[in-house]
Amino acid sequence: MDLPLVIDRTQPLSAQLTAQLRAAMSEGRVAAGERLPSSRALAAALGVSRTVVTEAFEQLYAEGWLEGRHGSGTFVADVTVVPAPARTDEPLPRECGTGIDLRPGAPGTGLLDGPAWRRAWRLAAALPPGGHRDAYGLPALREALAEHLRRSRGLACAPSRIMVTRGITNGLDLLTAALIRPGDRVGIEEPGYVRARAILTARRATIVPCPVDEHGLIVEALPTDLKLIYTTPSHQYPLGGVLPVPRRQALITWARRTGALIVEDDYDGEFRYDVAPLPALYGLDPDVVVYLGTTAKALTPDLGVGWLVARPDMLASVARKRVNLNDRTSAVPQEATRILIERGDLDRHVRRMRADYSRRRDLVVGALAGLPLRGETAGLHLVLLTPGDPEPLIREAAARGVLLDSLRRHFHGPQTAYGLVIGYSSTGLAGLRTGCELIRDMASG
Repeated sequence: MDLPLVIDRTQPLSAQLTAQLRAAMSEGRVAAGERLPSSRALAAALGVSRTVVTEAFEQLYAEGWLEGRHGSGTFVADVTVVPAPARTDEPLPRECGTGIDLRPGAPGTGLLDGPAWRRAWRLAAALPPGGHRDAYGLPALREALAEHLRRSRGLACAPSRIMVTRGITNGLDLLTAALIRPGDRVGIEEPGYVRARAILTARRATIVPCPVDEHGLIVEALPTDLKLIYTTPSHQYPLGGVLPVPRRQALITWARRTGALIVEDDYDGEFRYDVAPLPALYGLDPDVVVYLGTTAKALTPDLGVGWLVARPDMLASVARKRVNLNDRTSAVPQEATRILIERGDLDRHVRRMRADYSRRRDLVVGALAGLPLRGETAGLHLVLLTPGDPEPLIREAAARGVLLDSLRRHFHGPQTAYGLVIGYSSTGLAGLRTGCELIRDMASG
């Protein structure tokens, strides 16, 4: 391949090479599917060190421009969007095997430290299997989590207040099973997290939709007869508001006055881009707040480890119910999580991902500048508001290889807001750019 590259030795070499290769691919001068020279061959051709080429390739891998094929080399990825087919009256499928997936929910795993990940699992799997099933989780992990939460989220909690779960939904289900009786009125944000609503419904609670605005839960609109309120104050799902400190204080006051329990789902709590992440709501009053967290967004859902933080008497009730349900978190993932925390690998990964997600967020905000966006200061998704139902737009985008989500399924009652929920965490930058250009064209048209 005769690559159109010119190196200026007065400028940073790796950044130049990255930019020129990116431009060549985006403009079609290097076509999708073409094989690039090896890093050694390209370095020799340009008269630069192999490190310069390797760094450029690694950046373009992370952005989604390149893909590796085992034993074959490095190839230009196919990130083109296919033309729209002729319109028919048949509904177009939401699911497809390939395409640019901009639906929220999946974290990026491309920057996961492979050696650290494999080391943690290897060491965890080497431990002899144990017959004791502690409903609270492995003591060593609970100690590591207490320190991790203190350092990363401002939580001052003893290991005795922590239960290791399989994730947010598992923690919420255990809590509901232990504390909620059939018919109890429980509040959930409207619009809100579909899976949380499904869990509360399955436990036969009476669902009470509680309105939110661009800042999150509207505290003054909360009823006084709720047994529990489920909230996502770090990055309201799906509208994206970050609950400000005055509302957090008002929510604590409301809970003390009514006797309700606040269940804090720290959704996207690690990822805020305008200022440092706000401390968790739990720190304002550990007696009226239960804190739910997970490794699913910080690392990967495949790990299957989360945590529930609550006052000791409440945690004891949950533990008894958990034993009755024969529910537990497997020991090997717990031990792997402990190793990742204690070696600092989790903190390093979160810092890398925060920088990567910030770049992705900047790309989306820039590509959609001037359109009505919500929730763009934190998390792994944002919302593009639309004047009406965006389902026709979603079907057209799917037909052209871009998968999108809407606000519709997040409402329990009548839908009062319309828009696209755009996830930007798991798609390469090239695909993200292409998808956003399509969204802008359709939204503007």
